[in-house]
Amino acid sequence: MLWAALYYFLLLAAYFVIRPIRDEMGVEGGVRNLSWLFLGTLVGMLLVHPLFTALVSRLPRRLFIPAAYTFFAVNLIAFWYAFQTLSGTQEVWAGRVFFIWTSVFNLFVVSIFWSLMADLFRPEQAKRLFGFVAIGGTVGAVVGSSVTAFLAERVTPSNLLLVSASLLGLAMLTAHQLMRTAPKSVAGQAPSAEAEADLPVGGNILDGIRTALSSPYLLGIVGYMLFYTITATFLYFQQAEIVEAGFSERAARTVFFARVDLVVNSLTAVIQIFFTGRIVRRIGIALALATLPLICIFGFVAVGLAPTLMTIAVVQVLRRSGNYAISRPCREMLYTVLPRDAKYKAKNFIDTFVYRFGDQTGAWSYDGLAYLGFGAAAISMIAAPMAGVWLVLGLWLGRRQVAMVTASSTRQTIPDGG
Repeated sequence: MLWAALYYFLLLAAYFVIRPIRDEMGVEGGVRNLSWLFLGTLVGMLLVHPLFTALVSRLPRRLFIPAAYTFFAVNLIAFWYAFQTLSGTQEVWAGRVFFIWTSVFNLFVVSIFWSLMADLFRPEQAKRLFGFVAIGGTVGAVVGSSVTAFLAERVTPSNLLLVSASLLGLAMLTAHQLMRTAPKSVAGQAPSAEAEADLPVGGNILDGIRTALSSPYLLGIVGYMLFYTITATFLYFQQAEIVEAGFSERAARTVFFARVDLVVNSLTAVIQIFFTGRIVRRIGIALALATLPLICIFGFVAVGLAPTLMTIAVVQVLRRSGNYAISRPCREMLYTVLPRDAKYKAKNFIDTFVYRFGDQTGAWSYDGLAYLGFGAAAISMIAAPMAGVWLVLGLWLGRRQVAMVTASSTRQTIPDGG
């Protein structure tokens, strides 16, 4: 558990060091171009997901996990070199590529982490421990965003990419230690668990897609993810427009994004330490999954009524902290009842391609509504009932997961029926 928390700490610190830089480059490249950047991210997911599933099919986890992290760390160093040598229009285009790459990077490295957690911990252990493990990530996010908030106006922001690459390298070493330790320390594993973990998952590169689209349970997770990303994209676009109008300096925008990240992660840490475990045990996974959609319903109404910097900051803080502290750990618990190949392949497909497909759907939908003359208030009022449907789906998924755990405590299966 402690190795897992440290691993997540390093991953989130690596990402949140560069997240404000990504967001600032997205604004610098033009708010009207954001939908194209989201499309580029979706294409990037289509290219990277088959490569990852090929690694999962052919290599044991002790090899494919460090291989993936090494690839991303080398990319970070390459981007740092590019930003040192490019200027003008070339730098703007490099920033757009970096925006797309970072949007691919953060989903893949976090998806790999949670796949490993679902592989190591049983459903009842996940319910007890995932909240604590998530605290490690939250503290890492606080550290990462604090580093950027403090240094963005003191050093060239691109130099922070080397800090992120170093943290990612440490995360890779920690993952190695976790995989060495977990089979001996996780209670209730079969004697053959360590030997099985050293074998490739097998299958082919399309298994994840087929599995995700053939199971009603996994289709429910797909729907939950789509609602989450579409509504998040609506808020992201509204945030970009409000920030662009509110600040003229690049450094000021970067600091604003970093400070929002800092507040989000600080509040998330408080909730995770004192409330997450109690909330899940008291209200159950179904109501916990419904919490984030409920926050979004009220958030969209607030932004529609008062589209200001303060409003968007408060809504983003509540939405993102609610996701990290409650919704995300519960969403990961949904996978603990599935077989091993689904935990890595189907989960990765949902966490990456489906996630970014939702982003793209949200981006084009937002642009389409704006083209038709809908303002921020009207778009927010359209998104609010969408979050209501999302809430109902979260309730169904939570109840279905509980039923699957009750029906089989030893053998993990993907249900054939809803």
